[in-house]
Amino acid sequence: MRYSELLLPTLKETPTEAEVVSHRLLLRAGFIRKLASGVYTYLPLGLAAIRKVEQIVREEMNRAGAQELLMPMVQPADLWKESGRWEKYGPELLRFTDRHDRESCLGPTHEEVITDLVRREIHSYRNLPVNLYQIQTKFRDEIRPRFGLMRGREFIMKDGYSFDATEQGAEATYQKMYDAYQRIFKRCGLAYRAVEADTGTIGGSFSHEFMVLADTGEDTLVICKNCSYAANMEKAAVQPSEKTGEEIELLPLQKVETPGKKKVGVVCDFLGISPRKLVKTMVYLADGDPVAVLVRGDHEVQPVKLKNMLGAVDVELADEKQVFDITGVPSGYLGPVGLEIPVAADQEVAAMVNFTVGANEKNHHLQNANLPRDFRVFQVADLRQVTEEDRCPACGGDLELTKGIEVGHIFKLGDSYSKALKATFQDSDSEEKNFIMGCYGIGVSRTVAAAIEQNHDEQGIIFPLPLAPFQAIILNLDPKTPEITRAAESFYRQLQDEGLEVLLDDRDERPGIKFKDADLIGIPYRITIGKRYAQEGEVEIRRRVDGLTQSLSPEKAAREVVSAIRDEMKASREF
Repeated sequence: MRYSELLLPTLKETPTEAEVVSHRLLLRAGFIRKLASGVYTYLPLGLAAIRKVEQIVREEMNRAGAQELLMPMVQPADLWKESGRWEKYGPELLRFTDRHDRESCLGPTHEEVITDLVRREIHSYRNLPVNLYQIQTKFRDEIRPRFGLMRGREFIMKDGYSFDATEQGAEATYQKMYDAYQRIFKRCGLAYRAVEADTGTIGGSFSHEFMVLADTGEDTLVICKNCSYAANMEKAAVQPSEKTGEEIELLPLQKVETPGKKKVGVVCDFLGISPRKLVKTMVYLADGDPVAVLVRGDHEVQPVKLKNMLGAVDVELADEKQVFDITGVPSGYLGPVGLEIPVAADQEVAAMVNFTVGANEKNHHLQNANLPRDFRVFQVADLRQVTEEDRCPACGGDLELTKGIEVGHIFKLGDSYSKALKATFQDSDSEEKNFIMGCYGIGVSRTVAAAIEQNHDEQGIIFPLPLAPFQAIILNLDPKTPEITRAAESFYRQLQDEGLEVLLDDRDERPGIKFKDADLIGIPYRITIGKRYAQEGEVEIRRRVDGLTQSLSPEKAAREVVSAIRDEMKASREF
């Protein structure tokens, strides 16, 4: 492709709307343009990078025995009502009514549609297992779309669904998909980690997220330094503290005055205690109903753990006004003793003795509170965020907290959808059984953004070779000089004949502009043909990832570029 014929509107300045690195660089490099909030047009280079991800996904899904199809984006409400998700999914589901007053939605995912298809077409165990996938545009009406392709409303996704006759078969399919996802992200040239994850609105019994490691990631990952354990913050288990072996005398409950002292640190400084000896009482609204949660002063509640324990659809922290309206107690002085709303406790609290809590009275706290002597809870569970001070729940080793970007998610669904939609088959004994399902998603457009978050510098994008829209860019630094132009054209044709994807910058622009644009769009190999060629008969090869530069004759340069790209692409496929 010739740069002079390419729609590639690069920008010198960073658009004010850009909040993260990938958003800024995708806009500046001319890969995307915003149409509406969370909705983007993919320009030629942006689409080319997306197609690279799609190609890798297709190859590995097909290799794993999955079959591609394409389902409608518009889905009838009746299916969602059948599964019970029409109301449960929430406002992210964009609902509308057609001219016949039939309710529908734009598909954010396709569990209902694929289950309906299979229940109509597959009736015997002899036709199982089956694994189906598609690459399609999705729509989720995010309340605050942001970060460009990282969290848009409309996006490109690969979603796949498996149907097995038995749990054992479903386990085997899940492992196949896990292995396929490992190969996909390795082939994309990304540093990533598979972590245990919450199943969220998709449902199911177990899941893994595939996280691209990046300092700018929204998600916090918990990784063991000693073993293979890894989980996201929502799922990371906390080892319960052991009670001390010696008996500790339970001291009398004592009310103390703490005038104006509301924050944990301030209360602890005033009373001369550690935050580890104070218990916070946090009020949450679970599907609108209040529940108090107790955690140690130096810990934080993990809302997803709380939601899962309660079996709630939605959990949110009550604000100060809501806390006062519910309890009659000002925020900062709330405690479990005598509290009339349900109280749950993190497992750490159950191991504590003689701790401090709010007294449910302004300017007062209670010291030497003990469970169950002074109050009762309806449940004790792991309800808090893990910290680096915790130990690995698998091996007891040290933990590390790092950042990541979710690009893939696989689920063990069991029969939750097949049961709800009455999707059954006849087993070998002619008995009706529910399909055992799995679900497997990859954010295709998000993977491109995540790759940029992980691979960039001050000059622009540094694409991994397998995802780059072009593998090499040739800079003709003097298009008006016939000798240089002939050399650039010859080099361009030679690389194309070798099957490489090449961009020829034939614009009549200053060399500085061409260098800056080449770095900005992140093409892995840059071949510069200018004065050095005219004077010494050499061209310059520069590798974008590390700046390694060589000056060679055109013949040697061509062999070097072709060999380097072929070797790197071959290595990316060897998994």
